[in-house]
Amino acid sequence: MKSWPKIDGTIVDYVDANWLREPPLRRRLREETAKLPRAGMQISAHQGQQIELLARAIGARRAVEVGTFTGYSSLCIAAALPDDGKLWCCDVSPDYTKVARRYWREAGVESRIELTIGPALATLDWLLAQGLTEQLDLAFIDANKDDYDAYYERCLKLVRRGGLVLIDNVLWGGAVADPAEVDRDTQALRALNAKLKADRRIDLALFAVGDGMTCALKR
Repeated sequence: MKSWPKIDGTIVDYVDANWLREPPLRRRLREETAKLPRAGMQISAHQGQQIELLARAIGARRAVEVGTFTGYSSLCIAAALPDDGKLWCCDVSPDYTKVARRYWREAGVESRIELTIGPALATLDWLLAQGLTEQLDLAFIDANKDDYDAYYERCLKLVRRGGLVLIDNVLWGGAVADPAEVDRDTQALRALNAKLKADRRIDLALFAVGDGMTCALKR
């Protein structure tokens, strides 16, 4: 089979009925975010559930997120961490992350999250400078695409062997497979996708969830 089946209509309803377990608080956040500008940056509920499951599967205690927006993915990651776990969040928007803080507080996970407003590369470099090389269990990258490669390299240094680096939007609405699409973001994603396939530092999988999510397990 050369392509995934198109998931729409009754199949969407079937998937939701049989697989989706979205807590009411997360649903409220998703619905609130849908009314905001740039709402399309939010991950899907199915993707959040998958991220949480992966974090639980590897027993994650410490994680980093590059691109927080209104906090849906961070809620999912933080929920998988133990009470003394830690999630470092990187974002440039104090406005969108105000929404995230409100939901973190309501979910009771605010104490596990440290948010830094500023360029994510600087925050990741700071984490490395604090001696956190190979000390994290999971990284989730979902921010500006032209810096994806730089985010990946830093996150790969931060996660331990057996840790995961998850990368969102790797299919980019199908643009990565269309030679006519030559914008900067698309080219950056194509280059990273090709690099990851050849990267012997990781084991690799692509999940057909959301806009495509790469899962890289550090060897």
